Amino acid sequence: MRISPKVLLGSAVCLLVTACTGQSASDDGGGGGENTLVYLIEQLEDAESLSRLEDHLADFTESSGIEVEVQQLDVDTMRTVLQTRLRSEEGPDVISFGSGPAFAGALAEAGLLYDLTDAYEENGWEVYDFAKERVTYGGRVYGIPGEMETVGLFYNADVFADLGIDPPRTLDDLRAVCRTLTEAGVVPMAFGDQDAWPGSHLLSMALSSAVGADGMEALFAGERSWDSPEVVDALTFWQEANANGWLGESPVSVDYDTMTAQYLSGEAAMIPTGSWFINDLAVGADFESGYVPFPAPGGEGVFAAGLGSGPMIAANTDDPEGAVALLDFFASEEHGQWSVENLQTIPPRPIDTEGLDVDPLLAQVLEDVSALSEGGGQLGYNIDVLMPEAFNEAMFDGVQAVLTGQSTPAEVAAAMQAASQQ
Repeated sequence: MRISPKVLLGSAVCLLVTACTGQSASDDGGGGGENTLVYLIEQLEDAESLSRLEDHLADFTESSGIEVEVQQLDVDTMRTVLQTRLRSEEGPDVISFGSGPAFAGALAEAGLLYDLTDAYEENGWEVYDFAKERVTYGGRVYGIPGEMETVGLFYNADVFADLGIDPPRTLDDLRAVCRTLTEAGVVPMAFGDQDAWPGSHLLSMALSSAVGADGMEALFAGERSWDSPEVVDALTFWQEANANGWLGESPVSVDYDTMTAQYLSGEAAMIPTGSWFINDLAVGADFESGYVPFPAPGGEGVFAAGLGSGPMIAANTDDPEGAVALLDFFASEEHGQWSVENLQTIPPRPIDTEGLDVDPLLAQVLEDVSALSEGGGQLGYNIDVLMPEAFNEAMFDGVQAVLTGQSTPAEVAAAMQAASQQ
């Protein structure tokens, strides 16, 4: 799961939107007292981000009469103490947390989340089917999906035009593009894996394009092995890219901020990362960018997709009705439009962008995601938001080991398969 400032802000907004209520793991309520919901979110980047959230939440307070008290924790602390906080009498009413079995799924299994299945029907919340599935555990729905994220390949359209290069559709196209850029003295792809999680995106995008949505679902379901040839081949491509210098020098020693700076400065002509990067482009790039799915071995690939943190209600909240009202606020078309304009995020539902002030590249991504999510094509999967921690550690360490030459792709694939069995 990426941990960019934009994600945190998006999560925070969602969290703010969620108030607490409770179906109950215990009779002890969480919360902030009468007519106040405590909303626990991941730490925001700065005071300005919090101010924007609070201004938006003021609209909810004005319409509902319910105050929202925002509390923040850094991501690592959040993961460590969240279950304890949710069991506490003074715990939050609403949290913003990651979707997927390893995150919200574990909380739901522990009986710490409020069942929203009936609230969906009563309030008519509209979200894309695949996004709703990510917050559904044991046949019950436990959250509003957070903003959507796609992972693909950004390219410098000005450099491509100057060199007469078309965006790559196949892996062989990508190899040819990298050779042309290298000959022109341009680093083909900005990449840094010092933080380990970016490496999981390399595997997510290459594997999603190679095996498609059905193939990814077979891997998650255990119907296909993580040491299958397709997984080994996906890792092998990145081994090849690194060996040829297409990822710059020593990518494992490069952090995420340096990686993005390499692209924004024009030093590198492509960057494999997620849709959250559009906001950085709008602020920091003085050239036009394009955004395409990562190429597939034999044709056009698919975007890998995932969800950021979204609002969920604590099972022991004292104010279920107020909390559901807050989620209803965040599930609205108006909130989705506010998110697009103010956070440049992709809501997990169709959004009418007519009349909105939206970056053209984001508008394109919104249109593409809407078409794909409503049956017009396929979306792949961002692996680390769906797999348990032991698997993710094997994947993070494994991609770094491939890039440093300490392990072969086959060895890493075998380690991931072993971790998937734990």
